[in-house]
Parts: sequence; C-alpha cells; structure tokens
Amino acid sequence: MSDRLAARQARRAREFEAFVAGAAGRLLHAATLLTAEAPDANPRARRLLTHALAHTYARWDRLHGEDPYDCARQFLAGRFARATWHQYGAFGRARTDPRSPLAALAPQERLILVLRLYEGVAEQQTAALLGLPIERVHTVCDRATATMLHPARPTAPRAVGTKVAPS
Repeated sequence: MSDRLAARQARRAREFEAFVAGAAGRLLHAATLLTAEAPDANPRARRLLTHALAHTYARWDRLHGEDPYDCARQFLAGRFARATWHQYGAFGRARTDPRSPLAALAPQERLILVLRLYEGVAEQQTAALLGLPIERVHTVCDRATATMLHPARPTAPRAVGTKVAPS
C-alpha cells in the first residue's frame, strides 16, 4: 500500500470519527424517539444508528460537499420506515415502551414528528423523503402534535352493576 493511500485512509478515518463524535448522540436520540424505546434501554435504536453510520461511512468518499449528517438522517428515517412497514404492516402498531415520550403515537406519526419538529426538516423535504404528499405530512404532523399536547385521559373503571345517571 502506498504512503499516499495510507494517508488518505487515515484522514478519512479521522474525519469520520470526528463526525461520529459530533453527531452520534443526536442521531441516537432521534432513533430512540423513532423506535419509542426507553432512553436507557434502546437496542433497536442503537441497531438503527449503527446501520445509518455504516451506510454513511460507506458513502463517505462520495459525499462531495454533501452534509454527512443529512445522509445519515435520511438513511435512518428510510430504514425505520421500511423496517416498520415490513415488520408490522403499513405502519402498524409496534411494541413501545410506556416510558418513551412518543409511545402514544403510531410509527408514521413518530417518524414525521421527529423529522419535522426534532430534526427541523421542511415539509417538502419530509414528503419527498417518505414519498408522501405534502398535505399528508402536514396533516399527520398536526395530528401527532395534538396527540402529544392533549393526551387521552384514561377512563376510570366503573364498578360492575352501577348505572350511569342519564344526562
């Protein structure tokens, strides 16, 4: 191996390590929100992050001025959407941890809410990334936000045999 190639590979490794040191925490938090796992017990989120970072590393030399964080985030969102679709069918309900702040949301709602509000991705970019109409992204984001702001209250169980007085 030539000295030039070794120097280029060492520089690539240092650049990627610096990227991971700066971005991995935020990407892990986004993945944890997506998977609706508890922050201290998030194996699916860590697996999702590992795949996103591996994908970004594989493309590192071909980014040519692109934002590596954007590349990792796009892969993270796409991988989550595909995995959720295949595992639970059409963004069906996944097993969520009740300690997760987004546990009450469906996977598609979590994905759009994380992209739009946590990551700050524009509606047009989110729609293009997910292959949805802009109006759908807007509607799902509004519904998810309303669900988070006004959670459903659990109804108190009634005793068996009691009647409700007519109004």
